[in-house]
Amino acid sequence: MTEIEVIASLFGLLCVWLTVRQNIWCWPVGLVMVSLYVWIFYQAKLYSDMGLQVVYIVLQIYGWAYWLRGGPRDSDLPVTRLSGNGVACWIVMALACTALLGGGMARWTDAALPYWDATTTVLSLIAQYLLARKVLENWLFWIAVDVLAVGIYVVKELYVTAGLYVVFLGLATWGWLAWKASFQEQESVAAPV
Repeated sequence: MTEIEVIASLFGLLCVWLTVRQNIWCWPVGLVMVSLYVWIFYQAKLYSDMGLQVVYIVLQIYGWAYWLRGGPRDSDLPVTRLSGNGVACWIVMALACTALLGGGMARWTDAALPYWDATTTVLSLIAQYLLARKVLENWLFWIAVDVLAVGIYVVKELYVTAGLYVVFLGLATWGWLAWKASFQEQESVAAPV
């Protein structure tokens, strides 16, 4: 455990808490967190996770800009849902990309846990993109990531980060429930009388 890991974890907690509350400040706070985790994962030789943090930097900026534009007529951006086909497409993409990334990491790097690391990386990218678009199902992908990440970080002795992901799991569950309620409220307001 290092001071930088503790600081990154605190920013991570604040980021997810703000995200659950649909507060736009989640994006700059998240930008600080992912920037710190680039270094942490480089030191741990979790290269897929390190690369993921670099992509997150771009996605943090994208999400921030997308949420700033807001919904129709400068209202808050609404929570949306994926169709059944949309969910299936994302799952197929996740499986294919995980096989490719994990295989590449196993063959061409000294990555620790290449397939597990690849799985959390791919699922995280999908979740982060869906989060930036304010799609409810992002939380289901985050829940899967959090469960897998706890095991990976315990194995790599990143105990503070593993603990953070246990908390993230609880926050992702809360996020799913809170955003689902928000979506249902939107639907009831939009439903004809």
